[in-house]
Amino acid sequence: MEFKNIVATIYLKDGKAVKSPTDFAPDGDIFERAKSYNDCGIDKIFIFDLSDDDEEHEKNLQTIKNMNHNLEIKVCAGGNINRFEDIKKIFYTGCMQVMLNGSKPQSIKLAEEASRRFGKDRVLVSVKNVDFIFKNHDLMEENFHEMLVLDRKMVDAVENITSIPYVVVTDDGNLDEIEAILKQEQARGITGAFITEPGRDIMQLKTELSDRGIRMVNFTSSLKWSDFKLNSDGMVPVIVQDYRTDEVLMLAYMNEEAFTKTISSGKMTYYSRSRGELWMKGETSGHIQYVKSLTADCDYDTILAKVSQIGAACHTGKPSCFFHPIVRKEYLEKNPLKVFEEVYAIILDRKANPKEGSYTTYLFDKGIDKILKKLGEESAETIIAAKNPNPEEIKYEISDYLYHLMVLMAEKGITWEDITQELSQR
Repeated sequence: MEFKNIVATIYLKDGKAVKSPTDFAPDGDIFERAKSYNDCGIDKIFIFDLSDDDEEHEKNLQTIKNMNHNLEIKVCAGGNINRFEDIKKIFYTGCMQVMLNGSKPQSIKLAEEASRRFGKDRVLVSVKNVDFIFKNHDLMEENFHEMLVLDRKMVDAVENITSIPYVVVTDDGNLDEIEAILKQEQARGITGAFITEPGRDIMQLKTELSDRGIRMVNFTSSLKWSDFKLNSDGMVPVIVQDYRTDEVLMLAYMNEEAFTKTISSGKMTYYSRSRGELWMKGETSGHIQYVKSLTADCDYDTILAKVSQIGAACHTGKPSCFFHPIVRKEYLEKNPLKVFEEVYAIILDRKANPKEGSYTTYLFDKGIDKILKKLGEESAETIIAAKNPNPEEIKYEISDYLYHLMVLMAEKGITWEDITQELSQR
């Protein structure tokens, strides 16, 4: 049985989130909303471009690209798609899927080309009546991975005429109604305004649906509390790390109730030894820690938590609780990503603050043609070195090539995050 999805929807007008396709009132900061969806248990985001012209379309695409920089969950975008070039541009923003409008006559033709070029699993369609499905049944089965059913009343008919999985738009947040939809064989998920209402606890909703026999993407512990070796207070210490940077943020303690609450809510919850009570991190400050993973150590007496930290981890306002130096020995950093980021940061600094005698400054002064010429030369030298038996030579040439590649990246405003995000989707 497939997992069922909870899908958030964002409408985009003039680069900003708005209430709906007919209500262009502002609907909060799109980047904060998307980041919240990324952490709180939402499985996917549908984002719709409501632009009227090419200029606004490009502005909305740039907003989607900026939004995708900080997301790991799947994003599907649609709206104002009139030609195949528009589909490519959506994928260039970092979206995993594209949503075509079933009411547009060119959508089937575009879907055929998109599914052939990018794969059927990246092409979705929105449908507001069953006539479209009847008329295009075979082509839909061949070219669409999923449907967005815009009218809840269509569900029974959709179940009978197609095997394409679908997400249903419903503004009824009643648990019985949601259960009825998700228990349909082809239903893959739900979306609607009720999902993003203030105070909506997505993980709690998933827990309630799981209790009703619906398979949701939520946390299920592979260990029981009795598997842990407790300290003298009957608790387990928890080391907390930022899931992106691996920075150690804090140390806290869990009892059984805190452990259970953390699993069910998806938010780090601890037991305060000084106050003698349960506390969810960020409950009053807003500095919530969303769970990304929990791992027990070899002796089952410590938990390592990787989290998405909102705001500061420390009560002092510092990002981490660990900031008092005791001793330090200088060392050569060899972590690949950190080395790349440090070298790239120096290159960016030379671009922003030119330094006399700096080769990097010289390249930026000469401009893009010089940078490309040097990159081409280093590429050729790397190829030549690869034909030689001495492995030291190719290591040197690859390093030269990567340095010049980073200069090009800095010149064009491309970051390592952009590159790693693109690679992660391959």
